[in-house]
Amino acid sequence: MKVLALNCGSSSVKFQLLEPDEAAAGADPRPIARGLVERIGGTASLGFTQDGRPPLRETATIGDHAAAVDRVVRWLRAGSIAPDAVGHRVVHGGERFVQPTLIDDSVASAIEALEELAPLHNRPSLAGIRASRALVAAQVPQVAVFDTAFHATLPEHVWSYALPSELARRHGIRRFGFHGLSYQHVVTRYAALAGVRESYATLVALHLGNGASACAIAGGRSAETSMGFTPLEGLVMGTRSGDLDPAVMGYLARREGLDVAEIERRLNEESGLLGLSGRSADMRDLIAARATDGRARLAVEVFCHRARKYLGAYLAVLGGAAAVAFTGGIGEHSPEVRAEISRGAAWCGLVLDERLNRETIGRPGRVSADGSRMEAWVIPADEEQVIARETARCVAGSARS
Repeated sequence: MKVLALNCGSSSVKFQLLEPDEAAAGADPRPIARGLVERIGGTASLGFTQDGRPPLRETATIGDHAAAVDRVVRWLRAGSIAPDAVGHRVVHGGERFVQPTLIDDSVASAIEALEELAPLHNRPSLAGIRASRALVAAQVPQVAVFDTAFHATLPEHVWSYALPSELARRHGIRRFGFHGLSYQHVVTRYAALAGVRESYATLVALHLGNGASACAIAGGRSAETSMGFTPLEGLVMGTRSGDLDPAVMGYLARREGLDVAEIERRLNEESGLLGLSGRSADMRDLIAARATDGRARLAVEVFCHRARKYLGAYLAVLGGAAAVAFTGGIGEHSPEVRAEISRGAAWCGLVLDERLNRETIGRPGRVSADGSRMEAWVIPADEEQVIARETARCVAGSARS
């Protein structure tokens, strides 16, 4: 089965056409084609590749996600390849969606109803779903794969907020957790790299990118995670504040005369690394500038401190772990950030190898020193692999039922 895995971000569409092998559990799906449309909403850059075909590299005016998905589907057709199923990453599944789900009109409407909880994420996913359903033959099944589903194993004392219980139940207020597809991939790849069974994998995973979170994984399952009711809670991110005293919102409302919607927008779009530095949400820019720019240096320090604090807290939650895994754009490509987060962690048995850490960029590998009681691994994110596998399983299960 050839699966088109679509991953729609706030201003991008990433895709892979993959062929999962259901008979080979844990095997990587066979790649057929892949690509990325960036900077949607203006002059976008497109990069598509397929074996045996000249790669596409160009810029074009791409007004929205529907237009981006249209370009992807038409390019695939031009290469005489068509998917047997389409899988979509959806960030927020709420309490209803805890496993991959075949998309029909009612499912699409339910995803739309969850937009308020993840406006930067569910809206693009829904746009991709609608465009794909319009462009791809009606008999091709479409599946939603949810980031929140991996965290369905969180116990009640972890997902509960200390709010009046009737109020929380009435409005469905609880911790959900996100980046679940990334963490699912981390578990699979860590188990293969470290030579352990997934059900024995106990580690702290740090997904560090423009969105950032931490996850305590016990026996291959989510035991605690830093994002909560929405993707705003937890670590410092590119433009999101992460943890914040909730009284700050009321204080700003009174002092600045802002309504709740505007405060939430600023916490999501103008805070984090961008707000601290005043110059960039990109960690690469801040690393390059921190020697001469005090605000850039502070942004890097706050980001790493928050991640280090969560690492220590999650080791306490787990009662110790075999490893820490770094993933996401920053986790995979910034040895400086990995070193800063791990600084002073010998107390828990974590010591990085300076050379391995410096040389391991954008590829999987162990970066802990020989003799370190806790290992450190770099595991590049590949959410599309998870989307493809889960979509194939969902479609196969539906056919059997």
